[in-house]
Amino acid sequence: MTDRISAAQYVSAESLALPRATGAGFSDSAAFIHPDPGSTIIMISSLMPNYKRADLAFEQGEGVWLTASDGRRYLDFGAGIAVSSLGHGHPKLVKTIADQAAKVMHVSNLYRIPQAEKLADLLVKNSFADSVLFCNSGAEANEGMVKMIRRAQFENGHPERTRILCFDGAFHGRTLAMISATGNPAYQKGFGPVVEGFDHAPFNNTNTLRAAITPETAGIIVEPIQGESGIKPASEVFMKALRAVCDEHGIYLGFDEVQTGVGRTGKLFAHEWYGIKPDVISIAKGIGGGFPLGAVLATEELAKHLTPGSHGTTFGGNPLACAAGTTVLEEVLRPGFLEHVCAVGEAFDGMLRDVVKRSPGVFDDVRGMGLMRGLHCVPPVGEVMPLVTAAGLLTVGAGDNVLRLVPPLIVTEEDCQEACKKLIEAAEAYVAAHKKEQENVS
Repeated sequence: MTDRISAAQYVSAESLALPRATGAGFSDSAAFIHPDPGSTIIMISSLMPNYKRADLAFEQGEGVWLTASDGRRYLDFGAGIAVSSLGHGHPKLVKTIADQAAKVMHVSNLYRIPQAEKLADLLVKNSFADSVLFCNSGAEANEGMVKMIRRAQFENGHPERTRILCFDGAFHGRTLAMISATGNPAYQKGFGPVVEGFDHAPFNNTNTLRAAITPETAGIIVEPIQGESGIKPASEVFMKALRAVCDEHGIYLGFDEVQTGVGRTGKLFAHEWYGIKPDVISIAKGIGGGFPLGAVLATEELAKHLTPGSHGTTFGGNPLACAAGTTVLEEVLRPGFLEHVCAVGEAFDGMLRDVVKRSPGVFDDVRGMGLMRGLHCVPPVGEVMPLVTAAGLLTVGAGDNVLRLVPPLIVTEEDCQEACKKLIEAAEAYVAAHKKEQENVS
């Protein structure tokens, strides 16, 4: 007899006190022998095992708080990986989604979509862009950005210009092309040959920049703040050098603003801090406030080359997603909202520096801008993060041993103070546990 476990059971399967099945056909966690000798539990969940999920499930959210199925409340400084820009249960966003869902959710891009037109107009009015392409995610937006850059070079008489210059430490998504753009071998392992056409240079290094440009370079793509690799902001010198190099060589400058965009740093888009104008950017995450939505914003110089049939999406820009996006953007553009993000972000930076001072041996550096912050950990972040969660604070891991803090943009200074108390509590718990381990050894 064979029994299959549910997805919920699989999360805590490691805690089952059952002997592992071994031999041909079994991976390390593929199956356990059931106490009944005549049956085997198949240890593959109905949800594929590509996520390492915490054994936490949330039933309700309000503002910057999430309530777990056991009734415990958690302060959410992960925001679904910088997605829930207006927090949880925002009344305007909830009403917009409910109202639009009751009317029409999807019609496809075979027809006009007034909700998409309205959101595009709002984005164009408040950015460098002349035109917008909607899609469903950050990776899809980045794919669209690459295609747009290549297409424009082709149409401008440079079919040889197909290569995109990216940077060490980047993260641009999980599609086959975007793991090639990212350049991290850990994301590429086992997926066959990398997609051709992406080069990499050191991030924040102007000395190596020009040497990385070739006659086949079509454009440059960079994150104003590298999020996945550890909250690393680009320097102003580096960003201005990128613009100068692109102008000099007739190539296009694209910013991946999937995580930094839509108010996360205190400007609508992070590149605004540097005083430079891109040719194209990608956005996602915060623009939908939790509803899947991405977009590519571009100047006419690039956008005009995406003629009918050159690119498409079934779901992108549907009425429901764009209605949600419009409500989010209207809130972010409301007078005082971005000023609030700047003020709280600056105050939060000071609070985190105090956390570092009070937590020697656990935290040693603060990084980031606005409400995109990172705490560098002394011990492995994988040992610190569970203690932070146990203290009631939700965060996100990042590379370079960094604990990422990206709360909803509606967060207050009082919320930030509460988060810092929980960080100190977690640090104290780590020190106490480490001391006890040393005592046990001695």
